[in-house]
Amino acid sequence: MKQEFYPTDMEDHVRIDKYLAEACPDLSRSYIQKLLKSGQVLVNGQGVKASYIVVEEDRIELEVPEAVEPEIDAEPMDLDILYEDQDVILINKPKGMVVHPAAGHYSHTLVNGLMYHCRDQLSGISGVMRPGIVHRIDMDTTGVIIACKNDMAHSSIAAQLKEHSITRRYQAIVHGVIAEDEGTVDAPIGRHPVERKKMSINYQNGKDAVTHYRVLNRFRQYTHVECRLETGRTHQIRVHLASIGHPLLGDTVYGSKKPWPGLTGQCLHARRLRFVHPSTGEPLELECPLPDWFRDVLEKLEH
Repeated sequence: MKQEFYPTDMEDHVRIDKYLAEACPDLSRSYIQKLLKSGQVLVNGQGVKASYIVVEEDRIELEVPEAVEPEIDAEPMDLDILYEDQDVILINKPKGMVVHPAAGHYSHTLVNGLMYHCRDQLSGISGVMRPGIVHRIDMDTTGVIIACKNDMAHSSIAAQLKEHSITRRYQAIVHGVIAEDEGTVDAPIGRHPVERKKMSINYQNGKDAVTHYRVLNRFRQYTHVECRLETGRTHQIRVHLASIGHPLLGDTVYGSKKPWPGLTGQCLHARRLRFVHPSTGEPLELECPLPDWFRDVLEKLEH
C-alpha cells in the first residue's frame, strides 16, 4: 500500500521517523525505521535515513508491503496424545515447544505436528496460523492442552472458556514459603507499560484475571502449589504469583534472573483439564502426570 505525505510548516523540522510515526499511528517507530532502511520511504524520489529532517516542500512516499502469512507445513512429530476422538485432541505438551507458528517460530510448533497427525481435520476459526488452537500455554510450560478438529467443537470449547466453566489446574513451584494454605489473586493483567513483551498487573488497561492457589507442600525456601484458573490471560499464573512476592522457580522474566541449575524456564505444569464434551454433553476430565523434570526439582527440594 502506497501513501503520500506533504508536511506543513507546523510539522516540518522533525526527523522523518518521528514525523511518520505521528502520521501513521498504526505503525511502530521501529517498523518505520526498517522501512526507511529498506528503501520503502522516498523523499522527493530519493531514499533517506531515519535522521533526515523533513521540510515543508518535501513530498514523502511511503510503501507499506502487504502482510503475507507464511506457508505452515505439516511435520511428523511424536505427539504425546492423552485423548482423541472425532471432535477434540488433548496433548501433553513438552517443555520448549511453541504452541502455534509466529514470528521466529514457523516450524516445530504443536500446530505443525497437529497438521500432520490430523491432516485436514482441524478447526479453522483461529485462522491459518492457528488451526485447531482454542487456547495456549507458554513455550516452557508443560502439560495438557486441547485442540479442536472442527468448528463446532471449537465454538463449544471457546464458549466454555469465555464463561469460565472449564476447569484448568496447574502445579508450580514458587520462591518463598507461602504462609496461608490457600488464597486468591484477583488483579487485572495487561501489557507492561514499558517492557512491551512482558505482562503486568494493570488496573488501567488490563483485563480481569483471577487465580486461586492452594499449598501442596512447603520447603525451606520454596512452596509447591496448585493453581486453578478462572480466566486465561497471557502469563497469568506467572504474573499473579510474582505480584504477591512468590515468582515461579526458573522464571527469569518475572522472577530471579539467575536460572535454576538444569531447569529451562518456569516450573509450571498444566496438570488437569475438565470440560463438557462438545458432542456428548458429558463432562470429560484429563489428568497429565508430572513430568520427570518437575519430579527431579521436587526431589532436590526434599533433600
